[in-house]
Amino acid sequence: MNVKKFTAPTSREALRKVREALGPDAVILSNRPTDGEVEILALANDDAASLASPAPDSPMAQPRPYLDLPESQPYMATMSPIAAAPAAPRPQQAYAPPAAQRPAQAQAQAQAYDAPRDQAPRSASPAHHAPAPARQPAPTAPSLDMERISAMVADAVNSAKANAAAEMSGMMNEIRAMRGMMETQLAELSWGSTQQREPQKAAVLREMLAAGFSASLARYLIEKLPAGRDAADSLRWIKTVLTRNLSAIANEDALIEQGGVFALVGPTGVGKTTSTAKLAARCVMRHGPEKLALITTDAYRIGAHEQLRIYGKILGVMVHSVKDEADLRIALKELRNKHTVLIDTVGVSQRDHMVAEQVAMLQGADTNVQRLLCLNSTSTQETLNEVVRAYQGSGLAGCIMTKLDEAASIGNVLDVVIRQKLNMFYVSSGQRVPEDLHLADPAALIERAFRLKRDAVGTQYHDSELPLVMAGANIDNALREVHFG
Repeated sequence: MNVKKFTAPTSREALRKVREALGPDAVILSNRPTDGEVEILALANDDAASLASPAPDSPMAQPRPYLDLPESQPYMATMSPIAAAPAAPRPQQAYAPPAAQRPAQAQAQAQAYDAPRDQAPRSASPAHHAPAPARQPAPTAPSLDMERISAMVADAVNSAKANAAAEMSGMMNEIRAMRGMMETQLAELSWGSTQQREPQKAAVLREMLAAGFSASLARYLIEKLPAGRDAADSLRWIKTVLTRNLSAIANEDALIEQGGVFALVGPTGVGKTTSTAKLAARCVMRHGPEKLALITTDAYRIGAHEQLRIYGKILGVMVHSVKDEADLRIALKELRNKHTVLIDTVGVSQRDHMVAEQVAMLQGADTNVQRLLCLNSTSTQETLNEVVRAYQGSGLAGCIMTKLDEAASIGNVLDVVIRQKLNMFYVSSGQRVPEDLHLADPAALIERAFRLKRDAVGTQYHDSELPLVMAGANIDNALREVHFG
């Protein structure tokens, strides 16, 4: 037996030395740290095989004899002969290695002993002998060390991967931050030079921001502004482009003459019930009360449906109240002979999950319900964008701009209508029914937006602030569909 010792600073280096000296099939006998190094005792595979296989003529190679049990001892097939023997002194026996380490001849003899009783003759009665069960070799210390080393290596690899991923993520965040800062600074420099080189663009920009239009829309239009124009001519070009991209119905035939089922949707307090009453009055004046039906789904607010019932009583129109999709389906089936059906829905915040339920109820009514979104002119651009995204669903038939008389500026709602590609039906500018409901006139609305400047509330930007405002304006994909004519 030739046992060799290998030392190295690390286990990996010591194993590499063992592999180079004894080959990949070497047997590790021990692995322990000594004086800051790792010491490994190893044995070549051939030497280990010679140890495992004893000489044929040695006592270790002889088969294990069976023990003669007394006749009074019951036969136990699952017990070892040694375990079932009495405590009396036993004769000396030759040690037999496990079956995995016996030579072929010894294993053949052992199999002959393990054969059925009617095939293998024995000296004693079969009831007095039982085959010895096979013993599982216990794991050796070297194999346990290798498993522990493998687990340590796997943990080290996983830790290194996690650290590398965290470092890469931090590096990417820093790169993005640096990129955003550089883009902002370059945009500021660019708009600063544009302000000096083309002052008419800066003047138009101030006008659009004061009217309530977003910085992204203003930036996109100013970048497309034709060269060689003064400030007044450039502003007229901007108004023309905005008017061309503000979609509105030309007459009431799409709503009053053709008829159908229309549902007014929107947040609470936006003016849905009042707008429904104004549309009902126009339909009654055109076709009479027998051609119109009113439906309300607002069963939450106290007296909400009573307000519409009062309008219906004045107009001579029956008002139906529904609670869910099944009631709405039944009501629409009963009112299918009506020329126009107007549905006043319950007001729900754009961040409430009931918005999706309301949209699903209107879409699942087995009838083509055209939804008209009421947009509050006094709301901010961010709020209006949220409202449109929440109530969009599978598509809106159009919108009604409400509370025009209360708005200090209307560029915010016009900006949302242009960017979201909505079709504007009516403009509501008061509480009178039906006088304060008008068809949307794009040119008049754009002109009014530029007249209602926000100078009084101190939101006018200074020249030094324009580069910073325009640097943060991002142009989205919706603006790339703006038509310039």
